[in-house]
Amino acid sequence: MEELIKRIESKRDDLVALTQDLIRFPTINPPGEAYAPCARFIGERLAYRGFSVQYIRAFNTPGDSDTYPRLNVIARYEGKRPGPCVHFNSHIDVVEVGKGWTRPPFEGVIEGDNIYGRGACDMKGGLAASIIAAEAYIECNPDFAGAIEISGTCDEESGGFGGVAYLAKRGFFDPDRVDHVIIPEPLNKDRICLGHRGVWWAEIETHGHIAHGSMPFLGDCAIRHMGAVLDAFETTLFPALALKRTDMPVVPEGAKQSTLNINSIHGGQTEGADGLPSPCVPDSCRMIIDRRFLIEEDIGAVKREISHLLDTLKAKRPSFTYDLRELFEVLPTMTDKDQPVVKAVSGAISQILGTQPDYVISPGTYDQKHIDRIGKLKDCIAYGPGILDLAHQPDEYVGIKDMVDSTKIMALAIQTLLGNTNPS
Repeated sequence: MEELIKRIESKRDDLVALTQDLIRFPTINPPGEAYAPCARFIGERLAYRGFSVQYIRAFNTPGDSDTYPRLNVIARYEGKRPGPCVHFNSHIDVVEVGKGWTRPPFEGVIEGDNIYGRGACDMKGGLAASIIAAEAYIECNPDFAGAIEISGTCDEESGGFGGVAYLAKRGFFDPDRVDHVIIPEPLNKDRICLGHRGVWWAEIETHGHIAHGSMPFLGDCAIRHMGAVLDAFETTLFPALALKRTDMPVVPEGAKQSTLNINSIHGGQTEGADGLPSPCVPDSCRMIIDRRFLIEEDIGAVKREISHLLDTLKAKRPSFTYDLRELFEVLPTMTDKDQPVVKAVSGAISQILGTQPDYVISPGTYDQKHIDRIGKLKDCIAYGPGILDLAHQPDEYVGIKDMVDSTKIMALAIQTLLGNTNPS
């Protein structure tokens, strides 16, 4: 263990430089810029160090095109003897830059102990840490049994369909080839994320009847009908959701209840080029809802809450009609604390940080959903450097010391999971 820790400390500058290099690929999603060069950069580095490398394009997934190919990379290092496989999965895509930056978002600027840039925290710092951890382990244990895999995948920020979901459908996360998965999402270096809440996205459309805006009494305003839906949310649904609480260790505290966000509302005719509206009564209004639910809730009951609310309005409100279209759903997931990957990372945190880890659940989903649901692989967690609250923010950064500590923890977890030591 001491040799492994010293080897990682000697690689501090390499870890910093690798993180900077990854940040400099502007892998913005949408549309999916620079995926291919970033994936090939990762693959070429690992191929040079003895990994076998595959590039897998997710053909015909959302957003995939010859201009913006959904290119994933998977690198595998086989040990000297058969044994379990530890897989580190990181997404290479980042969200848009947005406003409010005081530093260049794609240069990897270092100030003090921090590296700044879009994706520094979420999650190129974690990707770099996993690469250095794997390389250091292999250098210190050239005769190890088992295998180590590292993947850089697409589109996590938009659902993961061109990344982990695509790979899981093709068997890359089957339990007969991968035993343990660590996703280096930025959850803080002393936390282990066991899973996430569930999500259901849907579109509600209310209908009306078009008429001249000067004579609204001859039409039927779809936006007013949507206003009734919003009122029912405020008076009935939101208070009911606030009463639903979970025993899952969800962070932050507010996410321990069921939540619903109104993502967008679109109604009426589009304004012209001069910005002036069309003088019409709107005959359609659409609302996108984002319902996050708890492991104690049934997905059928979650959906019935909405349909029952809408049917109640239909029964008592004249001419109220609606369509409800489901867009996306993911069930909650939570890995058991007794799973090997949890115990291995927990023991490593205790050794490196001298503290017991916090066990948390993410308020939103990440790619564990596909590894669990499609891959049927349960021994999966999220663990990585970075402060969760900085993700998607301007002046996003990752701490260098936090990355070094997390790299040590990942390397010790590999050592335990591949059988060199016992988990604490």
